[in-house]
Amino acid sequence: MKALVLCGGSGTRLRPITHTMAKQLVPVANKPVLYYGLEAIRKAGVTDVGIIVGDTRKEIIAAVGDGSTWGIDVTYIPQDEPLGLAHAVLVAEDFLGTDDFVMYLGDNLIKDGIIGCVETFRSNGPNCEILLAHVEEPERFGVAELEGGRVKRLVEKPEEPASDLALVGVYMFDENIMKAVKAIKPSSRGELEITDAIQWLIDNGFSVDPHVIAGWWKDTGRLEDMLEANRIMLEMMEPSNAGSVDAASNIDGRVVIEKDAQIVNSTVRGPAIIGERTKIVDSFVGPFTSIYYDVEIKSSEIEHSIVLEKSRITDIPGRIEDSLVGQNVVVERSQARPTAYRLMLGDNSRIGIL
Repeated sequence: MKALVLCGGSGTRLRPITHTMAKQLVPVANKPVLYYGLEAIRKAGVTDVGIIVGDTRKEIIAAVGDGSTWGIDVTYIPQDEPLGLAHAVLVAEDFLGTDDFVMYLGDNLIKDGIIGCVETFRSNGPNCEILLAHVEEPERFGVAELEGGRVKRLVEKPEEPASDLALVGVYMFDENIMKAVKAIKPSSRGELEITDAIQWLIDNGFSVDPHVIAGWWKDTGRLEDMLEANRIMLEMMEPSNAGSVDAASNIDGRVVIEKDAQIVNSTVRGPAIIGERTKIVDSFVGPFTSIYYDVEIKSSEIEHSIVLEKSRITDIPGRIEDSLVGQNVVVERSQARPTAYRLMLGDNSRIGIL
């Protein structure tokens, strides 16, 4: 079995962050989202991995390399335009050949990984197996209708969903999916939809099995989902300290302090993670916060947020919360004082807090 990991797309829902970085590389609990997917694929016993890359191909290649970090072999497959998930399968035809494969969307997080679904696909032998999860807003996703233990119908982002079972960004296919992606036409938004390809399999007598996952799953394409995924992953981490904490500081709860990080006269209340060479001075870092590497936070408070590398937050009188701060951002005090801030700042930004 092979894996096809999709890292194309423009990440419009996370702009301005994704103007300057791939959405799959935004860190959750100080680890790029994509890395969780590669780990899950390797744990499922799949080592031959094709990665679909688009405009951010240089970043993805630099971050993943040859895959040896995870014990996988990586082949990069260019997709010149993001023309749909089924189109990604089509451009990967030479890599996939006639092998079974798992298709994994690179910005998805699945708590329990994919070992179970890979095993059921191998043992049951359907032509296709799709991962499904019960969700509160099914109209945001592709939705499945089931009948007699098989998938009867799929609808992409329906206005009136027939069920609350959403397509998780993981699919299992045998070689027949290539017939399907070649047979379908572009949708109204000009894309070859994977839901249409799977529906073609159903309509033409091929077997499509559902695999409903019990654990949580997150599509990290929106700010609120990114922060929720960060919260969940932080809760799973074990506390550790590879940095330094002075006697005037207080570390409370599940906190990870990475190599050469410094905590000076500050409180860090977990779950939280402080990245390498980051310096927290005269500050409060609250629960569900990830601070990446080479960050400086001084005389400020922040919680339930993600701060990317090499940013600086200084002398902020109110508490920053529910925020995603990009790379090389400077947030500093100005004159007036609101009581709370909600921020989504692009890379290399500089703002004055009023």
